[in-house]
Amino acid sequence: MKLEGRVSVVTGGVQGIGRAIALTLAKMGSDVAVMDMREEGAAELLSEIKDSGRRSLFVRANVAFLSDVEAAARSVSDSLGKIDILVNNAGITRDALLVRMEEKSWDIVIEVNLKGTFNCTRVFLKEMLKHRYGRIINVASVVGIMGNAGQSNYAASKAGVIGFTKSVAKEVASRGITVNAVAPGFIDTAMTQVLSAEAGESLMSTVPLRRMGSPQDVANAVAFLASDSASYITGQTIHVDGGMLM
Repeated sequence: MKLEGRVSVVTGGVQGIGRAIALTLAKMGSDVAVMDMREEGAAELLSEIKDSGRRSLFVRANVAFLSDVEAAARSVSDSLGKIDILVNNAGITRDALLVRMEEKSWDIVIEVNLKGTFNCTRVFLKEMLKHRYGRIINVASVVGIMGNAGQSNYAASKAGVIGFTKSVAKEVASRGITVNAVAPGFIDTAMTQVLSAEAGESLMSTVPLRRMGSPQDVANAVAFLASDSASYITGQTIHVDGGMLM
């Protein structure tokens, strides 16, 4: 599982799961470009990547806007060269029961989580097709498989990501490009740290391993799918959920 000579792009890569993915890919030998709307913490992340002996780049971009993604792709290519690995990790939540959900809350979650995955894949895939090599890993969610009350927008977006993954995998397999997804369960990030102790205990009762996952657990799965060790795996969704949906 080595990535020397590869260039990776990680969206939503400044914090949480994205940050762990970026650092893990760098430790495996890949140069890493991080795309994010959030600039706080980016300089520290780039410094850590450079400490691994790899080149790094931060590009501020909103994945929901195609023009942002196209400009980011040009910056990455100019600075780091051809892109080999794309990790579509950027995502947001705007939770509410459906009858109380505002239209804008539905729209923005679909735009970032699903359309953002479409935008980035479409733009970066063009270069992968030219070179007949690529690894695309989309970060979905167990919620996209099982649903969750109060998250109809998020569940719809992540279910869409899984269907998108399978379709694109079939389109590009003959060109040496694999497309897979990881579906995290309850991961210890800022998104879950706001839960009450009671809510946390209730969630843990559904997880056979009886603990939340760490961002590193997800990063390890992504790193495997990005490597040549997974060269015969495509169109799959790997659950990183402690056995929750077995």
